[in-house]
Amino acid sequence: MTLNRRLMMKACAAFEIQRSMITPRDVLAQKPLAAEDLRGLTGVTTGSFQRNLSATPAPGKLYLLDLPKIMRDELGMRVLDVMTASFPTMEPHYLDDFRSRSEKAGCIITNLKMNQPDVDIGSDNIEDRKRAIEVYKRSIDDAERLGCRWVRPLPQSELPSWDRYIDSYRELIDYAAPKGISLLVENYGWMKGKPDVIPGLIKAIGPGLAAAPDIGNWTDEARYEGLQKAFPLAVTCDFKAFAFDDQGKHPAYDLKRCFRIGWEAGFRGPWCFEHFDASLPKLLQEMVMLREMIEAWSAE
Repeated sequence: MTLNRRLMMKACAAFEIQRSMITPRDVLAQKPLAAEDLRGLTGVTTGSFQRNLSATPAPGKLYLLDLPKIMRDELGMRVLDVMTASFPTMEPHYLDDFRSRSEKAGCIITNLKMNQPDVDIGSDNIEDRKRAIEVYKRSIDDAERLGCRWVRPLPQSELPSWDRYIDSYRELIDYAAPKGISLLVENYGWMKGKPDVIPGLIKAIGPGLAAAPDIGNWTDEARYEGLQKAFPLAVTCDFKAFAFDDQGKHPAYDLKRCFRIGWEAGFRGPWCFEHFDASLPKLLQEMVMLREMIEAWSAE
């Protein structure tokens, strides 16, 4: 065997060893989490409709399988940020039907909010943490079936064990990465009053995790600072609005200021509206109003 051939074979062997050591998080580090195809888009979170949902078609109620068509025909939006609690079943046939109807309507299912109650990936109890990981792994499988690119674990109200929380996120990232799915962190529960927690968690965990700030899920004291620190790391946003007054104003906090913080940080969407009303027609009407606000502010 010639020297050149021996050197080539040695190099190939070294490459195979190196390749076998690459982890899913290494792969995620090689491509950006943000997606150009979502820039400028608006959408809804299905959590907005929890009080309006019906498992079967019913007058005055929302049948979830009809939502993609409503998005296209009535709301003029394309992005669906879905929540586990919105689905009457997670059976494959139902998820396949929802995905098929979404694609037919030109909608994109981006994120699955994993909102199962009493699931704590930061628990000091080994069995509770193990159960939480398994529950979330099944939801990641569901997210893959739906065609999602992200999943979001639900922060609990109590401060978690930091090291276990980080380890759990990394385990879920490694499980999700081969499926083309990354993880998100959203300010909720124990995070609401902590403006530094989103960038701190992303820095601690590394590739495979991005921010999904919810403009409503802050304490009043933490809101604007939290958004300033989260939006530079964001790939999606819950643009939450509570009740509007008779003049169409939003008394709870300044929606335009929240938008401007994201815009000035370079965030361009998707802006996913989370809004609530017992009247489905009124809710849909105000969803359109929110879309028109974002479109107007983006053009300024």
